[in-house]
Amino acid sequence: MAGGSFVSSGSAHYEGKVTGFVLVTCFVAAMGGLLFGYDLGITGGVTSMETFLIKFFPSVYEEMTNATEDKNQYCKFDNQLLTLFTSSLYLAALIASFFASTTTRMLGRVPSMFLGGLFFLVGAVLNGFARNIEMLIIGRILLGFGVGYCNQSVPVYLSEMAPPKIRGALSIGFQMMITVGILVANLINYGTSKHKNGWRISLGVGAVPALLLCVGSLCLSETPNSLIERGQHEKAKEMLHKIRGTDNIEPEYQDLVDASEAASKVTNPWKNIGQPIYRPQVTFCSLIPFFQQFTGINVIMFYAPVLFKILGFGDDASLMSAVITGGVNVVATFVSIFSVDKCGRRVLFLEGGVQMFICQVIVGSMIAAKFGVSGEGTFTKVQADLLLFFICAYVAAFAWSWGPLGWLVPSEICSLEVRAAGQAINVAVNMLFTFIIAQVFLSMLCHMKFGLFYFFAGFVVIMTIFIATLLPETKNVPIEEMNTVWRSHWFWSKFVPSDSDVAAHTDQKAVP
Repeated sequence: MAGGSFVSSGSAHYEGKVTGFVLVTCFVAAMGGLLFGYDLGITGGVTSMETFLIKFFPSVYEEMTNATEDKNQYCKFDNQLLTLFTSSLYLAALIASFFASTTTRMLGRVPSMFLGGLFFLVGAVLNGFARNIEMLIIGRILLGFGVGYCNQSVPVYLSEMAPPKIRGALSIGFQMMITVGILVANLINYGTSKHKNGWRISLGVGAVPALLLCVGSLCLSETPNSLIERGQHEKAKEMLHKIRGTDNIEPEYQDLVDASEAASKVTNPWKNIGQPIYRPQVTFCSLIPFFQQFTGINVIMFYAPVLFKILGFGDDASLMSAVITGGVNVVATFVSIFSVDKCGRRVLFLEGGVQMFICQVIVGSMIAAKFGVSGEGTFTKVQADLLLFFICAYVAAFAWSWGPLGWLVPSEICSLEVRAAGQAINVAVNMLFTFIIAQVFLSMLCHMKFGLFYFFAGFVVIMTIFIATLLPETKNVPIEEMNTVWRSHWFWSKFVPSDSDVAAHTDQKAVP
């Protein structure tokens, strides 16, 4: 659609090359995604382990094993306390994201990453040694604080450190680490499922990526944007030299200084981001994470073993199926890494939307044909393999579209004065609806049955139309030149004035 495209002919192009230093720093920072991914993958496997259910959720275990229980397969795991174990983390992450916004802006991106790793480390240890449900939930809350801080700081760090021409690929490193974390978690669940205290190992191993992030963040350098924002101009110049690999950094440095000066006139980023000129940023920082959760992906990611068990896969088969989908998730993310800066963000969003819709309709129809509304039935091996194929095709579509781009686009579209607030909105909305989906999914499956997959397919149609009509292309556009994109768009140009008007508006807001 022509209205959604953008040709970046008017934006700046800075001199520089891809240095080994920036690749290493972005790799280390992206490890923050391991925390989120590991938890997404580990939770579903742990909640399907009998020893875990017997200790913490005996009523669920009784319902699952009682042959005379008058409940269908759809309602097998419908228990609010069990879902609270999963969803409490995301509610904590939502709350933490607002504190992380202030930390990221005032202290820098790296301290926020360190705090995130530290929170997650303590939470993982508590979960691994949990003796009661209270200790388990407290550990989950601390894990949530860790996820909130990392999801706030890491995408911003990556987008600011990366050269514009490969910003998409390096920023997607965060999503790549999420997928790796999910896969590792699924493998650990598979290996510990028969162990008496396998759930303790699964939950406790989360301390390993957290420790790696804590140690790694101590070795990271701060971004030039953050250094300038906090008045450390000489350090910012040195860092630009280092990450761009060229002496000619003045054009980019001056743009960063100009952006910082404009940002310094804004005393309240939260009040400022509500102004009409930031309407595009608020829209995408709110609706992209909302839509990302309503693709239904987390139904697959943190309930995969439970879902596959409900659909008639055996214990080992359900865990192995989760490992397979986790592997597909990792491989498909590479597609996004290699294509996002060539094909652009819009192409991946649109193709992924179409593929997800088709797969969800087919999966829903297969479940409807076999289980109907009664919830009674089983899949043959051939049917189960076919179902797994379409679920994997759905996961692949998400992994090269809404998965990585759901974090990339919000992190790259906000100007410096509202960047921390914009990312906080992104994380908060993401965590809020991750919490809601996690809390109500098993109940929705019980009541909506196979219709749940049609429900998410309907949202995929809406979000694909949203992207097609309203999201301009942002590939290869320097992060501090992003306003050029909005001024060139058929719709957003109504809200975003010229640079001179923006300066006058900011000056006016700065006057007490």
